[in-house]
Formats: sequence, structure tokens, C-alpha cells
Amino acid sequence: VLTKKGKGYKPAEESPNKFHGTGPFDIATGKKITNPNAPVSYTEVFGKTLSKLADTDDKIVGITAAMPDGTGLNIFAEAHKDHFFDVGIAEQHAVTAAAGMAAAGMKPVAAIYSTFMQRAYDSIMHDICMQKLHVTLCLDRAGLVGDDGYTHHGVFDYAYLRSIPNMTIMAPKDENELQHMLKTALDFDGPVSVRYPRGSGVGVALDTQWQDLPIGKAEVLRTGKDVCFWAIGSMVQTALDAAELLEAQGISAGVVNMRFAKPLDVELLREHAQSYGKIITLEEGVLAGGVGSAILEELNENKLLEQCEVRCFGIPDEFVMHGDKKLLFRDLGLDTPTIAAKAAAFVKGEEE
Repeated sequence: VLTKKGKGYKPAEESPNKFHGTGPFDIATGKKITNPNAPVSYTEVFGKTLSKLADTDDKIVGITAAMPDGTGLNIFAEAHKDHFFDVGIAEQHAVTAAAGMAAAGMKPVAAIYSTFMQRAYDSIMHDICMQKLHVTLCLDRAGLVGDDGYTHHGVFDYAYLRSIPNMTIMAPKDENELQHMLKTALDFDGPVSVRYPRGSGVGVALDTQWQDLPIGKAEVLRTGKDVCFWAIGSMVQTALDAAELLEAQGISAGVVNMRFAKPLDVELLREHAQSYGKIITLEEGVLAGGVGSAILEELNENKLLEQCEVRCFGIPDEFVMHGDKKLLFRDLGLDTPTIAAKAAAFVKGEEE
């Protein structure tokens, strides 16, 4: 028995990789129906940035596990074919191979979907982190993935990576910050993870010169006095939008772009716990063991929970079904209007 992708439909037979998972397309031509005005995707920004960085650094190596197009490494492979390795559907091998290359002095970048990186948990722990090797794990499809479906939601990586010693975890607020984080990761010396969502970016301008970000330092985007959002990655824009809605209600909300899930910006967190007295964490990941948990642990360790109330918003303790991302966010209470309403009730002491 031979399984042939796209059998009976010529466009899919000719480009099976493009039809592995697809949105709307024209049946007659096979061309995808896309929004020409949509911002560039995180995946494309990753591929182009890594390729440009490799132009001046021959130690950079790109590795994936049968997902070169899906991760954007196809862009890197075209320009640096001798530095690209696709190991097939073998995530554990991709990660362990990256560890070996790092031990030999290379700068391996393993680009794998967040949900599939779970398969390599043991390899990350023993082969990379225990050895303190400089491997960059780039987790595409982090968060809710919409049309990719039930098994592909990448909502566990904050939790399963945060528990591993020596791991540094970053998440960009937009596609431009992804460029800077990738450079930061490659200039870093140790295990590091960069996670970003499926699909289009926020739509910001892309810098042509990149700089290293200070490790473990957050970015204050908005100051306030009633409550402060500590948001990471894709939820930063949601926090900014929610703060605008709150302002219309007379509530002053600050917004912090955490940038790092590990290490936390402990100094800023302690300051905000005392000055605001109310903090809301936002993450597109599971609450159990996630970024909100990290903040609660830190505040508890410093005996600041007596001075500061905290509410954590993220993915509840359940598997999220297939569905349109906007509808899933609405149903999970992670859409902007719901977060703003919950934040207002938190500030006013009117929570149910």
C-alpha cells in the first residue's frame, strides 16, 4: 500500500508540502486565498533574520524535523544549504544533534513547532541543559494555532521549559522584536528558547539593524497607577488594547512587556508589586506551571503577596479544541474585551 499525498488533485500532487495543512484556496488553480495586506508572518521574519545573521557568521546551523517550510528554515536552506539539516520526523534526534554541534563549537538553531518539541523533552534536559550547551530552540506555532487543530496547540512550552535548570526563555511582543531576540539568542552562551505564534505579526516596521537585549530585563510600555499588566509574547498587544479600554473607564493601567519568562525581571517585579498593589499576568500558555506561576512564586518568595494581589490569565487546565483563533480566545476569556472587563472588576473589587 502506497500513501501518496494529494492523489487525484494535481496542485496537491505537485506541491504536497503546501497542502499538508491549508486554509481556503481556489480549487481550480490550487492557489491559497490570502489577505495581501496582512503583515509579514513571524515564520518568515525568523527565516530571513537567521539567514542574514548566517551571512556573517559561518558557525550558525539550521536544524529542523521535517518542517522546513513550516518553520521558515527553507529560506535559510536556500542561502546556506551546507549549514542546513532536516533530520525527518525525529525531534529527539534534531535536538541531540544540535547539542553535538554546539559541543563542537557551532551555533545550532533547532526550529520546531512548540507542540512537537514536547517529544524532545528528555533530549533538551540531558543533552543541552545539563551540559549548558549553546543551542537555540526556536518554537514556532507557540500558543493557539487555530486551523492547525487540536493536537497542534503549542501551549505547554513555558511550563515544560521553565522547570529545566540553565534554560533561558524569551518571547517577542511583535515581529520586529523577534529579530532582536534571535540575535540575542545567538550571541548568548547557553541554552535558550525563543517562542512565537503562528501567522501574521502585529504589523510594525522592521529594524534593519539588530541589537542584543539585556538578559532577564523587561520593558515598560505604559505606566499607570491602578493595576499593571505583566504580559509576555503575543499577549502584550492584548494588554495594550485592554489598557486603552480601561482608560476610557477611568482606570489607569500600566503594561510591561516581560520579554523573558526565565529569568524574570525580579527588580522591576518587586517595584511594581509595591507601587501598584495589583498585577495581572497574561500568557498564551497553560496557567499550570506557566509564567503567571513564576511571578507568584517570586512574589511569595519575597513575601510580597501580602502587599500585592495577583490575577493570572492564560490557558486553563484543559485541552483546547480545534477552532478559529478569535473564537477560541473569546471562549477562553482571553480576548481584549473580556480581559478589560475582568481587570475593571479586579480594580473595583467587584469580582464574581
